[in-house]
Amino acid sequence: MSSKDRILGRIRRALRDDAPAVEIPRDYLHVHGARTPAQRVDLLAAHLAEYRAVVHRTDEEGLPALIARLLAERGARSVLVPPGLPPHWLPAAGPIRVPDRVPDRAASTPYELDRVDSVVTGCALAVAETGTIVLDAGPDQGRRRITLVPDHHICVVRVPDQVVDSIPQALPLLDPTRPLTWISGPSATSDIELDRVEGVHGPRTLEVVLVGTQ
Repeated sequence: MSSKDRILGRIRRALRDDAPAVEIPRDYLHVHGARTPAQRVDLLAAHLAEYRAVVHRTDEEGLPALIARLLAERGARSVLVPPGLPPHWLPAAGPIRVPDRVPDRAASTPYELDRVDSVVTGCALAVAETGTIVLDAGPDQGRRRITLVPDHHICVVRVPDQVVDSIPQALPLLDPTRPLTWISGPSATSDIELDRVEGVHGPRTLEVVLVGTQ
């Protein structure tokens, strides 16, 4: 019997309906240390910055002006907007002009999405210990691809409510049947000489806005 036959045999046995359930040990730590909500948010911000995301803090009242300023500084002329984004995040009128809005449509082609300058979304939650933001295609986040094609992503995280300490705490709060996108900083990879290349599989610029009581 070849190695291939043994591997396929194990897969077939594992896929049988009467295959015995394998108990997975879950005795690992679910969180590393105790933190206050403020410390949890600070840790998230530190890890996001370490991953080269640009972190901003504001309150609910200051959010629209901050988003408008970030888009203006970017020189964005168009912004992709999920259908459930709170309207007051991108007001139609204000001291700073908001770029043309592009709706999240199923019919949009990759070429159309690539011509969009920026995308603004909310998130499902964020993980402090890993500096990870999770999107689940909720109404304020839109289709997964709208956060993968445009080169500039502004993601709003409500703090401390949407921040958990660890991955084991995050998983029970997420629906595994939804398309989950896990973001730890801007898209980046390294070539064989370990030279960092950004923007390979997603936006080169990730700006995270932590919204809460200042």
